[in-house]
Amino acid sequence: MSTSYQLSFYLRKSRSNKSAESDIYLRISVNNKRSALSINRKIDPRKWSSKSEKALGKSPEAIELNNYINVLRNRIKNIHQNLVENNKTVSSKNILDEFKGVNKKKPKMTLEAFKEHNEQMDRLSGKSISKSTAKRYWTCYNHVEQFINEEFKSNEYAMNDINHNFISKFEYFLKTKRECNHNSALKYVNNFKKIIRIALANQWMDKDPFYNYKVQFETVEREYLNEEEVQTLIDKTLHLDRLKLVRDMFVFSCYTGLAYSDVKKLSSADITKGIDGGKWIRIKRTKTKSLSSIPLLPIAEEILDRYKDHPEVKAGKYVLPVLSNQKSNAFLKEIAALCGIKKPLTTHLARHTFATTITLTNGVPIESVSKMLGHQDLRTTQHYAKIVDRKISDDMKALKLKLEEKEAEKSTSHKNQQK
Repeated sequence: MSTSYQLSFYLRKSRSNKSAESDIYLRISVNNKRSALSINRKIDPRKWSSKSEKALGKSPEAIELNNYINVLRNRIKNIHQNLVENNKTVSSKNILDEFKGVNKKKPKMTLEAFKEHNEQMDRLSGKSISKSTAKRYWTCYNHVEQFINEEFKSNEYAMNDINHNFISKFEYFLKTKRECNHNSALKYVNNFKKIIRIALANQWMDKDPFYNYKVQFETVEREYLNEEEVQTLIDKTLHLDRLKLVRDMFVFSCYTGLAYSDVKKLSSADITKGIDGGKWIRIKRTKTKSLSSIPLLPIAEEILDRYKDHPEVKAGKYVLPVLSNQKSNAFLKEIAALCGIKKPLTTHLARHTFATTITLTNGVPIESVSKMLGHQDLRTTQHYAKIVDRKISDDMKALKLKLEEKEAEKSTSHKNQQK
C-alpha cells in the first residue's frame, strides 16, 4: 500500500516562554497522520523563513542551525527509507520512535555478560562442572577486563562492537602482556568464544567475530613413564608416610588411568563386579561426565586393600586417603629425585603412563583404552597411539639390527665352511 510522507520544520510559541524567541519543531506526516517533536532549538521568528523552513541570513548562528536541520532531515529520511525497504509499518509514530531511539535495545556489554556467565558457573561448580573449570573462566574474565582497559582505555566494551580484529588483538595480548604460551592463549580464546556464542544466541551481536578465525593448537608431546621407571617407583623403599601415600596414589593412577580428581572422589559404590566376575571401577569422569569402565589390575587392587583400614578411609566414604593435588605434585618431585627419574612427575603423568606403557604398549586395542580413559572421541586416544608407534619404530630398529647381525654371522659361518 502506497503512503504519503512529508517532513516539515516550523515554529511554535511556548506559553511559558516570555522571550521573543519561538521553539523549532519538526513534524512528520504519513497518510495525513502527524507526529511532532521539538528539536530543542529556539529562534526569533523574524529570522525564520517558514517557506524554506530555515533560518534567514548567513550569520554563523544561522549557518549552524541550518546545517543541524539538514542533518535531522537526512536522518529522518533514512529512517523512512529503511522502514519501507524492510517492509515494516510506516507511520509518523514509528518514524519518530526510531528517531528518538525508542525501539533501540540497550547494547549488551562484554564484561557484564561474562560476569553473568561466570556467576552461573559458580553455582554449578562441584555439580555439573569442576571447580577448576569455574576458576578458569574467572581467570579468562580478568584477562579480557585488562585487555579492554589497556587496549580501549575503557571499563567496558559493547558486545556488538567485537569483531575479528578484537579477537586477534586479544590473542596477541595474551601471548605478550600475559606471557601465555600458544596453547594456553588459545584455551583462553576458546573460553571467551563461549561468551560470544551466548551473545549470538541472545541476539546481542549481529555477526560472529570468530567467523574465519582459525584456532590451531600446537602438538604437545606428553610425558609418560616407561616400564622400567614404573617398576623403579614401585620397588623404591620410602621412609616417609607422606611419600609412600603419594607414590601409591600415583601407581594406582598408572594402573587405572584415573585422573587425580577421579581418584580423590573414588568411593566403594564405584567399585562393582564386572562381566568377568572380577572387580571393576565404573565412574563418571569429573572433567567430561563420560563413563569410565576399568577392570582392576592386581597392583591397583592391592593398593586399595592396603588402605582399607586407614583412619580417613574408615571414617569417610572414599576408598583412598588422597592428599591435595598441590601437595601430591610437590611430593612427587621428591620421589622422582629419590628414584633417579628425570621426568617431571605430576599426578596427570600417571594417566598418560596408563594409556601408553600399561595398555597400548602391551597390545590393548585403542578402542578399549579409549573406553577406560573415558574419552568422548577416539581421536583424543589416538595421540597416545602415536607415542606407542614411535616406541614400536624404535623396537623394530633394534630388531632390524639383531637380524642384520644374525645374517652377518650366517654369512661368516658359510664362508668359513667353504674354505
